[in-house]
Amino acid sequence: MVSDNTKIGTGLMFLGFTFLFLGVIFLFDSTLLALGDVLFLTGLTLTIGASRTVRFFSRKDRIRGIVAFFGGVALVLFRWPVFGMVLQVYGLIYLFGQFFPIAAASLKDVPVVGSIFRHPSVERFFSSFGGGGAGGRRAPV
Repeated sequence: MVSDNTKIGTGLMFLGFTFLFLGVIFLFDSTLLALGDVLFLTGLTLTIGASRTVRFFSRKDRIRGIVAFFGGVALVLFRWPVFGMVLQVYGLIYLFGQFFPIAAASLKDVPVVGSIFRHPSVERFFSSFGGGGAGGRRAPV
């Protein structure tokens, strides 16, 4: 059974992604991007828990991605939205890069988009994030 915090956190993360998407669509509107960042981080904390969030964002092996992501959030808050979003995307790819092959493998079984993810060039693209075979991969949280 899913707890209420997880449900609320998932909704806040969805709202965060929505505001981030709208901020990019409206030519990098810094207010929408900042609101999306705050909602995303709050939703992540509620979804996986405060201790796991702190543990995730304090790992030494991910310091480059952590600094890039939070530096991007700071740049967005200081009204430098284009540079902030570029830095955030780099940080997210660095932080969650191990998860992309796992998500792509799961999406291979989805009826409509599965054929796209089974294409050899798409498989090569997503396997480049994992850093090797499927044996060492696990979810980043």
